[in-house]
Amino acid sequence: MTTRTAPMATGPARSDAPDVVRRVAELVARARAAQRIAEGHDQARTDEIVAAAGWAIMEPARNRELAELAVADTGIGNVEDKVRKNHRKTLGLLRDLQGAKSVGVIAEDVARGLVEIARPVGVVCAVTPSTNPAATPANKIINALKGRNAVIVAPSPKGWATSKRLLEFVHAQFDRIGAPRDLVQVLPAPVDKASTLELMRQCDLVVATGSQANVRAAYASGTPAFGVGAGNVAAIVDETVEEAAAIDAAAERITRSKTFDNATSCSSENSLVLLDAVHDRIVAALVRRGAALLDEAQTARLQALMWPDGKLSSAVIGQSAAVVAGRAGLAAIAAAKPSMLLVPQSAGNGGEGIGPDHPFSGEKLCPVLSLYRAASFEEAAGIVERLYTFQGAGHSVGLHSTRPDRALQLGLTLPVSRVIVNQAHCIATGGSFDNGLPFSLSMGCGTWGRNNFSDNMNYRHYLNVTRISVPIAERVPSEDEVFGAFFARYGK
Repeated sequence: MTTRTAPMATGPARSDAPDVVRRVAELVARARAAQRIAEGHDQARTDEIVAAAGWAIMEPARNRELAELAVADTGIGNVEDKVRKNHRKTLGLLRDLQGAKSVGVIAEDVARGLVEIARPVGVVCAVTPSTNPAATPANKIINALKGRNAVIVAPSPKGWATSKRLLEFVHAQFDRIGAPRDLVQVLPAPVDKASTLELMRQCDLVVATGSQANVRAAYASGTPAFGVGAGNVAAIVDETVEEAAAIDAAAERITRSKTFDNATSCSSENSLVLLDAVHDRIVAALVRRGAALLDEAQTARLQALMWPDGKLSSAVIGQSAAVVAGRAGLAAIAAAKPSMLLVPQSAGNGGEGIGPDHPFSGEKLCPVLSLYRAASFEEAAGIVERLYTFQGAGHSVGLHSTRPDRALQLGLTLPVSRVIVNQAHCIATGGSFDNGLPFSLSMGCGTWGRNNFSDNMNYRHYLNVTRISVPIAERVPSEDEVFGAFFARYGK
């Protein structure tokens, strides 16, 4: 049975509203009762519950209803891409979980005398964003259930109705198989900061995706937490992408990634660093795919819309390029219904064009893409490093190149957890059917992004693991085995 220790005193103060504490405690108590039932399930029953939760969102009519509700309630993204996201991300996750052991003995190492046993973490608090009010909760619910946990979703206020509808679908599927409804719950409306913080305190694990304020609150809650870092992805196109077909392929991947769901993903490119040798041809290829290249005056009008008070405006988040252009007063561009807006920037050795005085160098959460140019690959990598010093360290970098050593160079030197090579970045980073990354909507960014993990979050993060150790034949190395190379070079 999972037990819960008292929260650390260093967390935020408990809500001063007794009714908030009581309401959250009632939810958690029901979750604990349901989780005790799930803890007795074998692998087959656990996987049956996982499948039920997956089918709750993947059934086509339910998927579309959730996508339409998400866009109607949040005003963010577009329905068709959300339908694709709900389907692909859930199907990919279920593929990853198929056959994965999460109950009882999950690994044995006879040579080392070790046996690993999977145990639940207990009750999970799943903090989810308005950008993905169905796909992200579904991903966290399924991963939590795979570990025989209960989960309580804390959605953004804008996404509450979508998350609530998702849970109604999950509960209907649970009823079909006789599973406890209280394994999956949602904070009741109105969701606010006080109830979310209280849920963080009372649960056993917090998994937070969304704003950095929520992530910091999760880490400060006194409860063990996984939170994600800020996005601000940059991608490099190097001089090896020079053939016409390669130019077109890179431009197609960039366009597909940057326009997907109106660039709501933290994995969507925000800056494109183009080597001089291919700069003009890549820009031309993007324009052929509907991108609009802005001049200096148009860029100034766009900046005034996007950062009216130094903070990214909700008027652009998750909106189409046409809507953004129209709201910026760029009527002719809006009328052409562009796929995205291209904003040239400079980035000399002094870092011009990057930093808090240059907001286009940060995350934009809409189909606006900043363009930088570099004379060499080393200069391009330096621009990306400066971008990440400002924002987005730890997340990922895109590379369009025919040289594998370039990807290795970026992986060895840049503060990134993923190097995405010759792929549509926002689709590939969270796992895809044509790469080996785990399907996820929560990407850890390592200590660079002030996170405690750098993986794509997956079911293993929702498990405790107990290890049994038995005696094996003793092997004690000699001093020479351990220090031989050191002594040979420096002496004793």
